[in-house]
Amino acid sequence: MGARGGRGAARTGPAGSMGRRLCLAVVLAALPTMAANEVVSAALQDSWGDFWLFRFFLNAAGYASIMVPGFLLIQYFKRKNYLETGRGICFPVIKSCVFGSEAKSAHPDDISLAARNETMESSTAQQILKLLFCAAGLQASYLTWGVLQERVMTRTYGATETDPGEKFKDSQFLVFMNRILAFTVAGLYCALTKQPRHGAPMYKYSFASLSNILSSWCQYEALKYISFPTQVLAKASKVIPVMLMGKLVSRKSYEYWEYLTAVLISVGVSMFLLSSAPTKHLSTVTTFSGVVLLAGYIVFDSFTSNWQDALFTYKMSPVQMMFGVNVFSCLFTMGSLLEQGALLESARFMARHSEFAAHAMLLSICSAFGQLFIFYTINQFGAAVFTIIMTLRQAFAILLSCLIYGHAITVVGGLGVAVVFMALFLRVYARSRMKKRSKKLPAGEVPVQKV
Repeated sequence: MGARGGRGAARTGPAGSMGRRLCLAVVLAALPTMAANEVVSAALQDSWGDFWLFRFFLNAAGYASIMVPGFLLIQYFKRKNYLETGRGICFPVIKSCVFGSEAKSAHPDDISLAARNETMESSTAQQILKLLFCAAGLQASYLTWGVLQERVMTRTYGATETDPGEKFKDSQFLVFMNRILAFTVAGLYCALTKQPRHGAPMYKYSFASLSNILSSWCQYEALKYISFPTQVLAKASKVIPVMLMGKLVSRKSYEYWEYLTAVLISVGVSMFLLSSAPTKHLSTVTTFSGVVLLAGYIVFDSFTSNWQDALFTYKMSPVQMMFGVNVFSCLFTMGSLLEQGALLESARFMARHSEFAAHAMLLSICSAFGQLFIFYTINQFGAAVFTIIMTLRQAFAILLSCLIYGHAITVVGGLGVAVVFMALFLRVYARSRMKKRSKKLPAGEVPVQKV
């Protein structure tokens, strides 16, 4: 029995040995596959981290962690009737943030009209010099800003013969850099110059701030998927969603020529987009992502302008608006960056690449001073002159981007660009004619509101 068992064990020995060898061979053969799966899994995690929609919701969660407690506090103070019952050292701060003075101006353009009347009294030579100064400042600020924006978001840093370099990925950090410098410049300007008494509750700036942050983020992020000329042309066509948002938010009505120019702009943009030469973005997903991000930029930016327009019913200067919006922008972006741990990571990237640090700083300077030039130009010469200057800037930006970064535009695409800018100039001309006519309207007759 034992011998039979021994012989059985002896018989199964070679088979068991063979089985063990076979298992070992399978395991060894599977090791590279398992390692590859681990690499794929890590790559999948990285790709999720780089996916714009994932980062968008991550940023939105960071903003919500600040806005939701703030909203609950505001509701608490209003419910407790804090304006009448509140006391103590915090009362002025809470009153300013939650209630404001509620003093509104009779007309939102009072300040800019007064500045323009002073301009009319100055000599023609002085006016020409001021206009040239404004045009040069706007063109220099925003053309430089556009070129740097494309450089930062589409090119690598630290590339050598052996190292391909790395791209900067966190658009939110660039938004934070822009806003903190704009906040500083606006704060200094308000401190050093005489400003009207502030009346708006501070929390109302947070809505324009949030939409402004999201529009800027979409603008930076879109450059990863589309060309800069496409983005500029899409931005030029934002009058269409601005009109739609104006109807929803401000209940505005529009003239026939405004709808006509909006249709012409749509046709021109469609011609450009449908006839563009093939680009390096081969994936339809990335192209679709670029279109979605552009749409997000236009929608958020349209809300920002309409909400700010409503806020100007309070007695405030444009620089006070700039300061109030950027206070919340700095708060939201810094909070979100700290929660994600992205602030230190971006700072390390800046430390590794001094060229990026210089580009990011110059981007912020151009953005901050560009805003000041916007306010100064509108106050001195009105919105029509400002729109003409900025329309020319968009055309120059497309030309400059094509020359520097080699973007190709077909003949039909060029015609589309021409149609868009023709419609924009027609819009400016028609608006100026309508303003002249509205000045001659009899008393009691109200002109149609414009975008």
